[in-house]
Amino acid sequence: MAFVVVYDANALYGNTLRDLLIRIAQAGLVQARWTNKILDEAIKNLASNRPDIPADKLSRLRDLMNAAVRDCLVEGYEPLMEGLKLPDPDDRHVLAAAIKAGAQVIVTSNLKDFPAEELTVWNLEARSPDDFVLGQIDMDDRIVWACVQQIVDSRVNPPETIEDVLHALENAGLVESVAALRNGRYNM
Repeated sequence: MAFVVVYDANALYGNTLRDLLIRIAQAGLVQARWTNKILDEAIKNLASNRPDIPADKLSRLRDLMNAAVRDCLVEGYEPLMEGLKLPDPDDRHVLAAAIKAGAQVIVTSNLKDFPAEELTVWNLEARSPDDFVLGQIDMDDRIVWACVQQIVDSRVNPPETIEDVLHALENAGLVESVAALRNGRYNM
């Protein structure tokens, strides 16, 4: 069975990064998990920063995300929150969800909010999206490359190339991962 990861809201915010993370889960490399509260935060930030996206489209995005990954929603984590200590108490729900899900990794861009000394007690670690994807490339670069190709194939209006998708991932902070993909044997 694939190891369990919890995607934080900031990892699910950007379109291309979110697409890659979900496809990595669909490919069976990991069992991705999140909560309704994590999705609320991601969607709220998208609505705030992108007022051009209609509310019904954001609602559809949420539904598609939940339908895309089997057993993705973590529930019943709330009682764990009270006893958890993190620099930002508003992040306790993410740690509580990871504990409840039996996750090994929290994928987040806010590493400072998830200090190792608070996570190791729970056999958890926080990884940046770049470190996480790089780890997936190390495990099976062919599958990650296939996920990138699937993104390219899905983007037809307007069409995008491999370079367009890699550039978007790089802009999303996946600098080392994109370099590894570009240098890999599956580069086209």
